[in-house]
Amino acid sequence: MTLDNGSHLGRPGGDELVPSRYAVQVGDIEVLVISDGVLTPPAESMATNADPAVRGAWLDERFLSRDAFDWALNAVVVRSGDQTILIDTGIGGEVPDFRRAGQFGHRLAAAGVDLATVTDVVLTHMHFDHVGGLLVDGVKAQLRPDLRVHASAAEAKFWEAPDFSRTGMPPALAEVARSASKRFLQEYRDQLRTFEEEQQVAPGVVVTRTGGHTPGHSVVRITSGGDRLMFGGDAIFPVSFDHPEWHNGFEHDPEEATRVRLRLMRELADTGSWLLSTHMPFPSVGRVAAAGDLYRWVPAWWDY
Repeated sequence: MTLDNGSHLGRPGGDELVPSRYAVQVGDIEVLVISDGVLTPPAESMATNADPAVRGAWLDERFLSRDAFDWALNAVVVRSGDQTILIDTGIGGEVPDFRRAGQFGHRLAAAGVDLATVTDVVLTHMHFDHVGGLLVDGVKAQLRPDLRVHASAAEAKFWEAPDFSRTGMPPALAEVARSASKRFLQEYRDQLRTFEEEQQVAPGVVVTRTGGHTPGHSVVRITSGGDRLMFGGDAIFPVSFDHPEWHNGFEHDPEEATRVRLRLMRELADTGSWLLSTHMPFPSVGRVAAAGDLYRWVPAWWDY
């Protein structure tokens, strides 16, 4: 697979001081990673079952704050055949306190992606930082009336009456999650196309339910011409490589989420597939390599 920032999806534009899009060619399929910005939830939410001193040492070693942990927030545009697919949509305006996020809309436009050309949206899950971009005022009016929104049936069912009892979400963010998912289901129910375990969205683009992070959490595998890429959603975080056993505060079944991420990391290491992930540092393009009983992240060299 080649990394190609000359793709027409990622043509130059905008005047931001930091890069916010990165194009990847997977065989004949074009993939564009777009940064929605950065979230800053409480640092303890990255590892709710960790010893605070051990968690603090991990953050200190990486020159990161012990108070608020910076999480990248990445979404993806895929072009396969005549289909243009969004994989997740960022946070929109769901949490005004996260002032460094909510950039997806204008960055899509800067990348030359017109919402009216989008044929499909794939949601890895329905947390507010994945559906929020669809809830921004005026967005739905720009989308095609025949837009298809793909999510697992288990995910849609869960958010009809969500249970946060096993998460470590701050109460305010749990309420945001409840409200955003409710509004999304109300506004997009007619466009929703649910699947049980797996669905081909376009040639070479398959979404598969994993569970764990949420009951219907899913990953997207893209294959073409012998190349492979996985968008892992919220299954894998930066800390997962050193401490896969640490529970993320947003996981609704923490033990299952641990099993899922270990299974996916093993698959990625065995196949050599590229990985993109929602909260890995932008552009989040890299591979996973075995490292004894654990795994290590090998970021791609940027291709200019």
